[in-house]
Amino acid sequence: MRNLVRSLALVAVVFLGSQYVSAQQKIGHVNADEIFQMTAEFKTANEQLRTLNDTKTKELQGMYEEFQKKQNDANEKLRNRSEANKTTVDAELQTLGQDLQSMEQRIQEVQRVAQEDLGKKQQELLTPIQTKVMNAINAVAKEKGYAYVLDTSNGNVLYFQGGEDISADVKTRLGIAANATPAAPAVPPAR
Repeated sequence: MRNLVRSLALVAVVFLGSQYVSAQQKIGHVNADEIFQMTAEFKTANEQLRTLNDTKTKELQGMYEEFQKKQNDANEKLRNRSEANKTTVDAELQTLGQDLQSMEQRIQEVQRVAQEDLGKKQQELLTPIQTKVMNAINAVAKEKGYAYVLDTSNGNVLYFQGGEDISADVKTRLGIAANATPAAPAVPPAR
């Protein structure tokens, strides 16, 4: 989606700079990310992602707390080691060290899997919404006769003056209330 928008923006700038765009061609602009975050589907997907993220975080916190407990036990055994119990304590410490190393590897694996799961779920939930928003933008652009529509949300449009903001028309097409506010993403976007 971003590559498409960047390509459109680049094409528009090249044509404008080269004086190839005739005065009859209309240029519009829209903040696609803001509209995307205003959709009801995004808000639902966002809650699902937040719930999944919270579940994975709690799981990792439980594992980390168990790791910390074992590490504290090992430190306590080390502090209480004397010449009389050195052999026994050293054997226990070696076992605890192996357990800690194994736990650390499990924690890292669970973190990796959690990030993958979140990324997959994010892709699964957000891709259809992105498609829906892009289809609405394209439909409005065609209806209104725009030759180019620039996306102001991604920062690639360094300057624009004039043109028409078609955001309200796109929101109407998507059934978004005029006074709706964007929802903040529950988790950072997968890259």
